[in-house]
Amino acid sequence: MSDTTPTVGSPAELARALDATGYLADDGVAMAAFLAIRMGRPLFCEGEPGTGKTSLAAALSEAFGLPLIRLQCHEGIDAAQALYDWDFPRQLLHLRTLEAASDGLLEADTVERSLYTERFLLARPLLRALTEAPCVLLVDEIDRADDEFEAFLLQVLDENAVTIPELGEVRAATPPLVVLTSNRTREVHDALKRRCLYHWLEHPDLAREVAILRRRIPGIGAELADQVARAVRSLREMELLKPPGVAESLDWARALRELDRDVLDAETAAATLGAVLKYREDLERVARAGLDRLLAG
Repeated sequence: MSDTTPTVGSPAELARALDATGYLADDGVAMAAFLAIRMGRPLFCEGEPGTGKTSLAAALSEAFGLPLIRLQCHEGIDAAQALYDWDFPRQLLHLRTLEAASDGLLEADTVERSLYTERFLLARPLLRALTEAPCVLLVDEIDRADDEFEAFLLQVLDENAVTIPELGEVRAATPPLVVLTSNRTREVHDALKRRCLYHWLEHPDLAREVAILRRRIPGIGAELADQVARAVRSLREMELLKPPGVAESLDWARALRELDRDVLDAETAAATLGAVLKYREDLERVARAGLDRLLAG
């Protein structure tokens, strides 16, 4: 692993490095990621689910040979879940061992200091990113967290350091490469966005999606890849509860390959729609619209 932050000469060079991992970045993604690396700024990626936001962080990790540390946000997440906690069962066992060995002769301050050491520290993703950097830190679905957690995260990103009362300050020797993602289920505060470079990710165009399918699924033919990509694009144009992303395109194509299909016909599409649509209402809506119409697109 490198001891410094990753370096790259140009957006085109970065696009080639990502391409080598199987991530086909368009010009906008390559430029945004390049600038984030060169400027040492977090990259805030927003867009519909399945547009490649999380995959970008994984690809950057692989391209530069850096560990990927992921913080999955959720409703109610707090600093302890993201930063650190103490291993209370081990601390209790240690305390009982001390009491048994010393017959109660140790001073309380000495016992307390022995309880709050790195030995009993449980490092969560943010603390790991500071201590294990250089690395890629993925803060996934920040829009699912609340305002208080946003403010806490902003402070960590600003300082690349945290203070643990019992141990003191922990500062990253090398700032992590940070990628934040949002599905825009709510608006993220301006204060956090201003700290980052911003990029909105769209679903890939037809040619790029075909290229992704052919790259990621060995043995898939050009005709089947084109049919799947066109059908998924048609699905995205319908008013579905959850339009399919690239991950669903890949799942559908893999399912068809498992069935040894080289073309997508209406009967096979009907039997395998569960690979690409995940809500009963969406399945019913597509069935009413007619699969022949879908495949004609």
